[in-house]
Amino acid sequence: MTTGASAHQHDWPADVRTLAIDVGGSGFKAAVLAADGTMLTERAKVETPYPCPPPTFLTAIGQLVGLLEVPYHRVSMGFPGLVRHGRVHHIPSLSRLEYGGPADPGLAAAWSGFDLGGALAAQFAVPVKVANDADVQGCAVARGDGFELVVTLGTGVGTALFSQGVLLPHLEMGHAQFRKGETFEEQLGNTARKEVGNERWSTRLLKALDAYDRFLFYDHVYVGGGNSKHLDPATLPAKATVVPNTAGILGGVRLWQMDLHI
Repeated sequence: MTTGASAHQHDWPADVRTLAIDVGGSGFKAAVLAADGTMLTERAKVETPYPCPPPTFLTAIGQLVGLLEVPYHRVSMGFPGLVRHGRVHHIPSLSRLEYGGPADPGLAAAWSGFDLGGALAAQFAVPVKVANDADVQGCAVARGDGFELVVTLGTGVGTALFSQGVLLPHLEMGHAQFRKGETFEEQLGNTARKEVGNERWSTRLLKALDAYDRFLFYDHVYVGGGNSKHLDPATLPAKATVVPNTAGILGGVRLWQMDLHI
């Protein structure tokens, strides 16, 4: 979603700068990017505060951005939940009183329907785009060749779909049933990885990629997120690629270049 005082189509300057924010269950990261995606700053990072209702979230984001000293013209944010037209519909990680804890009904209610895009536009006074974090990572890595799946492995499991380079409407496929009565996220999230160890968790990931392929028939899958570092790329299928975690930041520029109505 694009929102803010200047929410319509822009004639951006040639040196347009994008503040790209990547929100995760364990940390928030941000950098200012040049028009070609080059980082004009080092990535700044703050820990995710818990509990994290919307006011606490916005304060932490403000503190994060305060660490960067390069001005910017626009903002993009990758958010680890279901966001449509700037409004939050579902955010598992921030609906917990503590990292990895059970869902808290009060926090879930506080986030449900929250106009995150509008709140960020008011806070930063520039146009803002907010999208699911897997969608943003996918914008950085999708090649535009056929039907492409992006899977991000972090606190939970994120997914994004691209057809001939076009980002498709977001689906929370990490919450679909996978095996043993559990969802992909329950089997592959960070809590599960710690419980079963990296070797068993990696084997589960291979089964998950096969399961997704059996109903998506993807041409290629990109695996990213912080926990992708625990994978051995040599064990993955030929049409799978592990992508760097920096994609969560770098996709922030392409999110604007694609002129998505999300």
